Amino acid sequence: MDNLSHSLVGLAVGELVHRTLPAEADPARQRTRRRLMLVSCWAASNFPDLDLVLTGLLPQPLGYLLHHRGHTHTLLYEVPQALLLIALLWMLWPGARTLLRASKPARAGLLAAVGAGFLLHLGMDALNSYGVHPFYPFDARWFYGDAVFILEPVFWVAGAVPLAMTLGSRVWRGLLPGALAAVLGYFTMRGYLHWGSLTALLAFGAVLAMLQQRAGKSGKLALCAALLGGVGFVAIQGAAMQRGKTIVADHLRQLDPASTLLDTAMTAFPANPACWIFVSAERDAVAGTYRLRRGMVSVAPNVLALDACPAALAEGTRAPNVQLVINWSQEASLARLRTLQTSNCRFDAWLRFARMPALGPDNASDARFSNTPAGNFTTLPIDDANGQPCPAGVPAWGYPRADLL
Repeated sequence: MDNLSHSLVGLAVGELVHRTLPAEADPARQRTRRRLMLVSCWAASNFPDLDLVLTGLLPQPLGYLLHHRGHTHTLLYEVPQALLLIALLWMLWPGARTLLRASKPARAGLLAAVGAGFLLHLGMDALNSYGVHPFYPFDARWFYGDAVFILEPVFWVAGAVPLAMTLGSRVWRGLLPGALAAVLGYFTMRGYLHWGSLTALLAFGAVLAMLQQRAGKSGKLALCAALLGGVGFVAIQGAAMQRGKTIVADHLRQLDPASTLLDTAMTAFPANPACWIFVSAERDAVAGTYRLRRGMVSVAPNVLALDACPAALAEGTRAPNVQLVINWSQEASLARLRTLQTSNCRFDAWLRFARMPALGPDNASDARFSNTPAGNFTTLPIDDANGQPCPAGVPAWGYPRADLL
């Protein structure tokens, strides 16, 4: 997920942890504890993305592909990260150190906020088609949620509105939600959000604002409602994603009954359970080939037709009264893929990330992220030795397409 979503949800959960704890006897300590819960959960919700400093350890694009969402995004390595964060807060924040020495609720709250923040980061990153491998080194496989867009405004509203309504100034309580509404309106006019999505987001925000007004200075009803709303949205997206995969599988079976469908990667539209981009991988063992297809599907065409999906994110031709359209396909040789893996160490390392490996004459790209002539951020040049010695320290993530190798 984007770091704005991580930050806003982390801050909201930190506020919820604070309001769940018994109050401190000293008002000054109460204020310090609130700041500590907010800062610690916010920091923990973003801390794993510090792995970006490791991307220089491998040549690009391998450094980003294999080290981002790498070791810092595993359950095992979240433990030392959490201890490091707590140690930094203890050493660099004298007021928090004094509070923690004196208050058992504050110590419990810090552990809860930091633990929740790290789990939130991993859980939110697991929701989209990029994937995580949380159980490494015990299980090196990638896991893909395929359910939520990587920039999800539902999480912005769920995190920002209850927090804004806790501010003391009436001006800020109106200004910040108003600014968020303006941003959402701008994205809608630019074709990234459907007008129905904008209406639902504004209604969600209005309900949260009303609940927080009723909850008062210490109430947590709006924060709980925001959390439940986010979980409910993920559940709806998950059900819609499964429906989309079924539609795609049925369509591909009719196109080529001889091929075996191995995987379908789904990319959601923001705040929109109906519209999806899919990329499928099929194998024809008899012909010795595999095929990738990329297209769009509406899981509820009677509610939102494919040609009504937000234009800025839509791809290819979107004819009316059509539920699914394939905009791009590629058939490649299994022998070439396997030869490249065994003969080109950089390509072999790249295959530890590539879920949908599209092969060109002189490069390879993961078709999940686009199929433009220039490729995308995953594009790897291919030659006999890829121009450089074999990279050292390649992480041992599982091959997403081991079923082709």
